[in-house]
Amino acid sequence: MNLSFFDQFSSPSLLGIPLILISMTFPALLLPSLDNRWVTNRLSTLQLWLVNLITKQLMMPLDKKGHKWAMILTSLMIFLLLINLLGLLPYTFTPTTQLSMNLALAFPLWLATLLTGLRNQPSASLGHLLPEGTPTPLIPALILIETTSLLIRPLALGVRLTANLTAGHLLIQLISTATTALFSTMPAVSLLTLMVLFLLTILEVAVAMIQAYVFVLLLSLYLQENI
Repeated sequence: MNLSFFDQFSSPSLLGIPLILISMTFPALLLPSLDNRWVTNRLSTLQLWLVNLITKQLMMPLDKKGHKWAMILTSLMIFLLLINLLGLLPYTFTPTTQLSMNLALAFPLWLATLLTGLRNQPSASLGHLLPEGTPTPLIPALILIETTSLLIRPLALGVRLTANLTAGHLLIQLISTATTALFSTMPAVSLLTLMVLFLLTILEVAVAMIQAYVFVLLLSLYLQENI
């Protein structure tokens, strides 16, 4: 029974063919395509408003040099937001519960921010490894600690997103299993657990949105350090 709780995190396949690419590209089909009409419908207006809001929030901590990354960061934010929210629907698969996928998103973008800093301002980027005014005996230890903290950033990004979404899905499945198991024997307790499940679902919707925002916001902060 314990294994069945983790079956939802296994990548779906059909005839031995993994379907994770379909689950990753499907959210993009839900977005309405923009056209050149002067009068648009409400869905297109809502989409434009949401994109502008996300872009404005992500670009606030960045200088003008970092605004070149607006398209990448906004697209990543919408991508993670849609995948996290669609993964809360019953009988769906959430690709962002896979650590390999989250690391595949975090590592190249983190490396791009690091290489941007090393190309544009190498002295300032390397200066982050050694705080000013450090006593001479502590210099080797601090350089090692700062280097480790720098290299662990993409791992922290991927693990944070994976752990939060995995824990939420497990809690929802555990409480829903308890609700159905107690319905025939203790209906009052089953109703109480159903209310807890409803509140937890609302919480997980908020967590799905917050984790997508935190993932992209941290990348923008890493970018700000290197521009």
